[in-house]
Amino acid sequence: MKTFSDSRIWSRLQPVVTTAGVLVLIGIPLWLVVVTAGKSRGEALDPNLSLPGHWQLFGNLREVWVEGEVPAAFFGSLLIVVPTVAGVLTFGSMAAWVLARRATRLNAALYALGISGIVLPPAVVTVVLLLRQLGLAGSAVGMIGVYLGIYLSTVIFFVTGFVRTIPVSLEEAAQIDGASPFTVFRRIVLPLLRPALATATILICLYVWNDVFYAFFVVGGRLDTLPLNLFRVASAGLYLNNWHLIFAYVVLMSLPLIVVLAVAQRKIISGITSGAVK
Repeated sequence: MKTFSDSRIWSRLQPVVTTAGVLVLIGIPLWLVVVTAGKSRGEALDPNLSLPGHWQLFGNLREVWVEGEVPAAFFGSLLIVVPTVAGVLTFGSMAAWVLARRATRLNAALYALGISGIVLPPAVVTVVLLLRQLGLAGSAVGMIGVYLGIYLSTVIFFVTGFVRTIPVSLEEAAQIDGASPFTVFRRIVLPLLRPALATATILICLYVWNDVFYAFFVVGGRLDTLPLNLFRVASAGLYLNNWHLIFAYVVLMSLPLIVVLAVAQRKIISGITSGAVK
């Protein structure tokens, strides 16, 4: 039988075991990327965890930045990510507010349909054919529309649970003062949704920024994004077997998301615990 002393020992060891597990699962791949990006071409031919003989990380980053056309791909990614995040948050939060406040069978069915996109993958072939019929294939507008359809369910899932925690009396007081439904949402509800929206923003940015699968089929080579550009140049002469440059590109591509995650990590945790699990 498990004794009380065993429970106390495990409670003390649990943080250590958890931290060690995180370091193994996250720290080792991260270390591999950084040390390989800092090696010379000869040292990086066989990627491993050993330190480089001479660090040349900044030189590799500089070469990738210029020769890999990173600035153009960076702005291409921004052209996709910014409108996608703005549109998903706007339409998703408004839909979640209505679904959370109007408890009808129809809205319950609409909510189930809305969040079904989390588990049901989109039909890529059908999407590409539809975009061709609409004349949006290979365009940024078509790619943004695809991402809106894919990730709208994520925002609805997070925000609906969070809206239900907001007292209805706040909205009723504003309506008594003569506020319209749009004013109530914009002045009362929306400011209270910041933790949930911050969580959804980070998740969607992570998905869209790193996506290469849907971007490859929808925009192909007509618009450069960072993942598509990496896929293209990794097989080019400059990057062929140049693992130090490929990993340096990965470092550059990851830096914006690392900065955003470091700044907004508290918002992410509070948004998840306050909205999605309620």
